[in-house]
Amino acid sequence: MESSRIQLTFDPRFGLEDAEDGTCKYDYVEVEEPVGGMVLGRWCGSEMVPGPQLSKGNQILVRFVSDEYFPSDPGFSIRYSLLQQRQSEPEAPAVMPVWMQPVEDLTEAVSAFNTMEEVMKYLEPERWQLDMDDLYKPTWQVLGKSFFHQKKSRGAVDLNLLREDVRLYSCTPRNFSVSLREELKRTDAIFWPSCLLVKRCGGNCACCSYNCYDCQCSPTKVAKKYHEVLMLKHRTGGRGLQKTLADVPLEHHEECNCVCKNDSD
Repeated sequence: MESSRIQLTFDPRFGLEDAEDGTCKYDYVEVEEPVGGMVLGRWCGSEMVPGPQLSKGNQILVRFVSDEYFPSDPGFSIRYSLLQQRQSEPEAPAVMPVWMQPVEDLTEAVSAFNTMEEVMKYLEPERWQLDMDDLYKPTWQVLGKSFFHQKKSRGAVDLNLLREDVRLYSCTPRNFSVSLREELKRTDAIFWPSCLLVKRCGGNCACCSYNCYDCQCSPTKVAKKYHEVLMLKHRTGGRGLQKTLADVPLEHHEECNCVCKNDSD
């Protein structure tokens, strides 16, 4: 029916070929909205069961890709159900629980809030304060790896002011905002904040070398630093969202230099 929506529920016994470098490449199942081609999620491996998926309309596309190597065990099974919208009562549509929303919709909704309290109130209006307390309860896991931005002290440089300006505004580490879902390649989780600042090399290299025609600003010293964020995931084989404070690793460029491509030849 045109007024219905489709809900997909994965069987808890889920297992496909493991991801390679954090990406599902060979054996995976993918759910997509036919209109617009928006991918709701791609899953493989056996560590996590995909959460419920709800279509925006009366169609949804399930795509299974597999190669001829490493048979998947036990595979996957999906049950579907139709959620009807009453035509006679358009003013009072069925209210869908927040946790049942697709990951893409949840990501967009959560990113609009300015504080963690607002996020928790949106997810669980009745028990958001209890969830806040649970987040900060001591656990056996090691906490406190969060990275705090600190300004590095500069050494004395014996250069004239014009040369110093060139050094400061050419190839240097600069603040860049990155999307956690894209940076971590995680399509199964929602992060708040959804974006963070990292140091990445930027600027131009006009004074690289007179004999170089392709000079690029490249990192010469890279460090992995941890940031504490709120991570939301659909519970495995259950209802609701799992809320945790997670330390996510992000790459920071600490030193940069103009490198000529021909230097490696």
